[in-house]
Amino acid sequence: MMRRPLLDINILLDVLGQREPFLADAAKVWSAVETGHITGLISADSFTTVYYLLRRASNTRTALRGMRLLQGLFEVIPVDAQIISQALDSPVRDFENAIQYHCAIRGNADCIVTRDLHDYRRAELPVLAPDAFVASLEA
Repeated sequence: MMRRPLLDINILLDVLGQREPFLADAAKVWSAVETGHITGLISADSFTTVYYLLRRASNTRTALRGMRLLQGLFEVIPVDAQIISQALDSPVRDFENAIQYHCAIRGNADCIVTRDLHDYRRAELPVLAPDAFVASLEA
């Protein structure tokens, strides 16, 4: 069973932004972190992207509340020069997702949970959609 997933930015936004029709599956993953069934990982750069998009969609107060939730709930994997170099040379072509991928590796994640499965098709780490990840927890 996978117990240390890295949650991609889209999963965080689905929950914090209550984005339909994606909210239900993303919320199940989030809930597994909240209840301590799994240890959720996120990359440090997730904060800036999520903050920016939440603030644009709502307001600064909501965005800051989201940042505090992320900080208190998830294990944060730092993004440094080594991660950036690895992302630049990564088999994952999308740069933002390559950073997520290499943070997952650094954080000893056992998978990545994302809706962008196609962007990770060359990844060596398992990549699961939220519904597939939840099904793996229930198996």
